[in-house]
Amino acid sequence: MIRLQYLVSNLAPPEVFMNIKGTAFVTAKVSMTAAFGEERWNAFLGKLAEKDKYFKNMIMSITPIPVEKHLFFLDEMLKEFFNNDKNQYQIFGRVAAKFSLSPGGAYHSYLRVSDLNRFVSEVSPKLWSTYFDGGKLTGELKGNVAHFKITDVPIKHIYFEYMVIGFYKQAFKIFGKKVVEKKIKSFARGDDMIHYQYEIIGNR
Repeated sequence: MIRLQYLVSNLAPPEVFMNIKGTAFVTAKVSMTAAFGEERWNAFLGKLAEKDKYFKNMIMSITPIPVEKHLFFLDEMLKEFFNNDKNQYQIFGRVAAKFSLSPGGAYHSYLRVSDLNRFVSEVSPKLWSTYFDGGKLTGELKGNVAHFKITDVPIKHIYFEYMVIGFYKQAFKIFGKKVVEKKIKSFARGDDMIHYQYEIIGNR
């Protein structure tokens, strides 16, 4: 749940409270260690902790990470490993879906529904709330077109958009569906919400 707290003195801007589940950090650690090696990951984490002492703490899958800390971590990781390529967030989303939704993953049970409408309208919002305790994702299936909307996110960071679309692209693949994506509204172009649609064109 998002809580906005206005600081009384000097009409300071609001302080935003939103957490991201530590699963996202653990997934990044596993995938980055596999790609770049444990030594380089540990060196990066050491430099990160020098910049922000929060990262001296042990972060587990159940740890609630303040949103501003998680976004700082991701931005620093992009700079360190990917030449600050923001599109990499889509790959992070795909990796997160594969890590969590594939057989043996923590949330594979969410894909046991055989009804695609339930997957879009019921399971997808549950997946969002599994990772985030703020913001809102809604899903709706109209005919053969799935609509995903994200609203009420306190920080309009591109991560929320690219990570989620990457996640659901992979989720559809795991679900066995082939889709065509269309961007309707986007943080990347200045909109105040995210809206993507996926036309389901067949099975994989």
